Amino acid sequence: MESYAKHFSIEPKFKQSVLGAEFDNLTGFWMVKTQDFQYFSRWLIVATGENAEPVIPEIHGIEKFQGPVMHTSVYKSGSEFQKQRVLVVGCGNSGMEVSLDLCRYNASPHMVVRNSVHILPREMFGVSTFSVAMALLKWLPLGLVDKFLLMVANFTLGNTDRLGLRRPKTGPIELKNATGKSPVLDVGALSQIKAGKIKVVEGVKEITKNGAKFMDGQEREFDSIILATGYKSNVPSWLKMECQGHHSLMVGRREWIVCGGVHEKGHPWNIIRCRENCQRRC
Repeated sequence: MESYAKHFSIEPKFKQSVLGAEFDNLTGFWMVKTQDFQYFSRWLIVATGENAEPVIPEIHGIEKFQGPVMHTSVYKSGSEFQKQRVLVVGCGNSGMEVSLDLCRYNASPHMVVRNSVHILPREMFGVSTFSVAMALLKWLPLGLVDKFLLMVANFTLGNTDRLGLRRPKTGPIELKNATGKSPVLDVGALSQIKAGKIKVVEGVKEITKNGAKFMDGQEREFDSIILATGYKSNVPSWLKMECQGHHSLMVGRREWIVCGGVHEKGHPWNIIRCRENCQRRC
């Protein structure tokens, strides 16, 4: 990394927190303010990623729970939960990975699955699923790529509906583009679900003093609760946007769209939506 910076004459400014960024239509430059300096540039690259701030949902009764409650953003290891009954709220990538890690420490994770979810193998034919999808999208329409991904997923992973993990009717890439919801890449959690070591449970109706009540009427006791409820970008708090010609930044649900002199390095699944929005709006 140091040799890369030296080769391209990059001089990073460390310990700087961005307070605001705004495009000046008169000068054609971006103005970026930190606590110590003000920078001016024709181009602005936002490389902060999608997962900046944890999303903490409001769950009825959670203040009553006597055990520890934490978000996956502060989760370190399943060693803290050995032999515990743990309620994992959320079935995305974080929820799956945390549940798998808890199994390694003989905990009993119960994963809340409220909505439908796409689960794909991490790799296809020895290549990452993302790489396969991006390569196919260069030559095939999105709908065909989605069908191919689901065909391979059903062949390698089996019918996830039988495990309580219903697939959405919309394909994984199309769903990501429309809602920002990423597919789950299986890293081993699915085999633990099939073995019964990770329990799939209905949506939470209410948290109680010692556990939770579920939408299907069941009630169970738990020692700890882990919120695998995702993240949100913090870009809206400091980036001022105004659509004027090609110097604007259009906003998707969870990703920023590439326009004019502004780029954000984001998730690979965002590329298609970036292209569509730029062509339509800029």
